[in-house]
Amino acid sequence: MHILVVDDEQIQREMLAGFLKNQGYNVITAAGGAEALNSFEDYPLDLVLLDHRMGDMNGDEVLAKMKARNPLIHAIMITAYGAVETAVKVMQLGADDFLEKPVDLEKLLAKIRTIDEQLIVAREADQVAEGVQAEDLPIKIIGDSAKMQNIFSMVKRAAPTPWTILVRGETGTGKELIGRLIHGLSPRNNKPFMELNCAAVPENLFESELFGHEKGAFTGADKKRKGLFEQAHGGTLFLDEVGEIPAPVQAKLLRVLQEKTITRLGSSSQVDVDVRIVAATNRDLKNMVDEGLFREDLFFRLNVIEMQIPPLRERKEDISALLDFFLAKYSEVPVTLASEAMTQVMKYNFPGNVRELEHLVQRLITMTRGTTINLSDLPPEIRSSQSTDLQGSLGEQLAAFEERLLTEALKANGWVQTRAAEQLGISERVLRYKMQKAGIKKG
Repeated sequence: MHILVVDDEQIQREMLAGFLKNQGYNVITAAGGAEALNSFEDYPLDLVLLDHRMGDMNGDEVLAKMKARNPLIHAIMITAYGAVETAVKVMQLGADDFLEKPVDLEKLLAKIRTIDEQLIVAREADQVAEGVQAEDLPIKIIGDSAKMQNIFSMVKRAAPTPWTILVRGETGTGKELIGRLIHGLSPRNNKPFMELNCAAVPENLFESELFGHEKGAFTGADKKRKGLFEQAHGGTLFLDEVGEIPAPVQAKLLRVLQEKTITRLGSSSQVDVDVRIVAATNRDLKNMVDEGLFREDLFFRLNVIEMQIPPLRERKEDISALLDFFLAKYSEVPVTLASEAMTQVMKYNFPGNVRELEHLVQRLITMTRGTTINLSDLPPEIRSSQSTDLQGSLGEQLAAFEERLLTEALKANGWVQTRAAEQLGISERVLRYKMQKAGIKKG
């Protein structure tokens, strides 16, 4: 991370710079606002530590100029003790945080590390998006929210490894898509991706599905058949609803994962298999282990890397982009939602998650007359829904609410930013910055 320290007090400036250099950061300094703006133009900076009161230019003026040139720059303002009004103002200008003098170095370091983690997650999420496009994968995953960006970052790190991955999440959150993305970004992407819905397989057919069988192994086995492990050799096997695997099969699956060999039903010969397992479940496997319903050793074997896919109610900021995607996918002509309908959709908590949203769009396109979906076109459960979503921290809830307001204002004003900014009571520059920060784009 490249950090610019701006302070007209030499002792304070050198103290902060020396401390951060000792922490391994690349640091340059500036003794005032004008020098800071020159450095801002000359160096690739990630973060600015900015004193509020300086001789030639106030910190908020410097920050405003920097944000106008690069809305993505991160900033921490250093203010006088007790300057609450100043703190509020600099946060409105787009500062990530503020600290009061005298600076608590441990607090400063914690805030910088948080920003550093956000930058890493954003970069890795961008790399995942580029990878999906480069590999031309047959999937589309929408997720500009912070929680989904974090998932994409985890995918980027985990995909190249050989480890098993457990994807957890409610029904309809897109666990299979994440499994396909992991496979597509892995070194196995030119080999098969096989999937099995464990909840849909009769117990007496599980072994045959996974391990295959020889001719005559059981009634109806009129020819030899390779199981999914052999079919997925060299690639990835996605086990959906893995918590539904019967206990006897759990033991045999564990042995296959340990020994990397399978034995077809009706055969005594072992077959070597090289398969990467991605398992998915909407159940709490740890609780199932405690209740004796799932083998503990198998749980630990599957849970090398765990990913928790957030439900749609916890990432409502993605709803607008998901709607645009599904409307474009299923409608033969451009279709839009009226602002009142959009507001009501945003209030709904979607217990069926992304899958329910997709089915909603399919229904609306089929039943709505015209190219505008109005409030009256929505199903009764959505028209009458009231937002009761109090999930996440206060900051997450405020960010989601702010993004909702921005999106609604932009759509209500035909995406004309000057009119939307006027409706919201903010400047157009601030609106552009907030759009960039939240990932809001016209569909």
